[in-house]
Amino acid sequence: MEEYNRALKGPSRELRKHLTDAEQALWQRVRRKQMGGLQFYRQKPLLSFIVDFYCPKARLVIELDGSQHSEPEHQARDRERDAQLNALSLRVLRFDNRQVLRELDAVLEVIRREVEAYGDWNPP
Repeated sequence: MEEYNRALKGPSRELRKHLTDAEQALWQRVRRKQMGGLQFYRQKPLLSFIVDFYCPKARLVIELDGSQHSEPEHQARDRERDAQLNALSLRVLRFDNRQVLRELDAVLEVIRREVEAYGDWNPP
C-alpha cells in the first residue's frame, strides 16, 4: 500500500460523492474489475495528493483534467505531482475531461494498452 496523508481520507470520501461527468463516465467502465480483472480506486489518497483513479496492481494513476489544467501554474503543479508519483514507480496518464466525454472508447484503449504494456493484463 502506498503512503498517504491521512488527513486526505475525509476529503477523498467527499470527492467520491461528487464526481465530475467525465470521472463518472470513466468510473462506469473501469469499476468492478471490468478492465482486465484489475481493481481501480477512485479519488484515492497517495502521498499528499488525491488522484482521480488508481490501479495498484498495474502501478497506474489516471488523472482527468478540467480546463484549468491548461493554465501555466496548474501545468507546473501537475508536472511536480507527476514527478513525485513517478518517483514511487507509478505511471501517470492524463486525459482532458472533454476527451473522456467525447472519445471514451479511445481513452479506454490507451488505458488498456498501458496496462497491457505493464504485463499484468488478464482479460476475461
